[in-house]
Amino acid sequence: MSSPDAVLGTGEKRKLTLLAADLADWYRQGGGRSFPWREPGTPLYQLVCVEVLLQRTRAETVASFYHRFFTRFPGWHALSDAPAVELEEFLKPLGLWKRRAASLRALAAYAAEHDGMFPNRYEELLQVPAVGQYVAHAILMFQHGERFPLIDVNMARVVERFVRPRKLADIRHDPWLQQACRWLVRRGDPKTVNWSVLDHAALTCRARKPECQSCPVSSRCAFYAR
Repeated sequence: MSSPDAVLGTGEKRKLTLLAADLADWYRQGGGRSFPWREPGTPLYQLVCVEVLLQRTRAETVASFYHRFFTRFPGWHALSDAPAVELEEFLKPLGLWKRRAASLRALAAYAAEHDGMFPNRYEELLQVPAVGQYVAHAILMFQHGERFPLIDVNMARVVERFVRPRKLADIRHDPWLQQACRWLVRRGDPKTVNWSVLDHAALTCRARKPECQSCPVSSRCAFYAR
């Protein structure tokens, strides 16, 4: 049986539904950021690689690196065939280059062998080399059109401030936070909702010195009320 802390209350669901709708409106009205991978028609290959590159790296840094990377490695086969030393050297400006290179090469090897198709079930995706919860959610959303949240520390911060803190330290294993983020993307376009929450976290609901006075959702925010 699930812990009571893992169950979303009716009031929490209502708050999350309104949060998603308000931030999606804010994003569509130009409140968010513009990145090359958000352009219509961006190939799945680029979308998945970007999610690996974004881990522990500012989106603006990845954006400045984006065109150079995908010019050199235009598809899964090119990335899979690239010498490890060359890929590591290419990734050095982003940091954590050995880890990123290993993850990208493992993903590329699988994708090249399977014509770019990844499993459409979460449990099966986790068996793919270099796929953890975050990348699995990204693949399910971008390739298979499923409603999955891109849960990182930034999305967790927005949800926790707006509703209430989680109980467990690891965001991947806190059942309440996982349910809350899944509820967040249950309506509307999941890409828009995900990107709006992440942009809100970067621009307004920052870890340090949040801009509560200019926040579009502060009137219902538990953090602001405190």
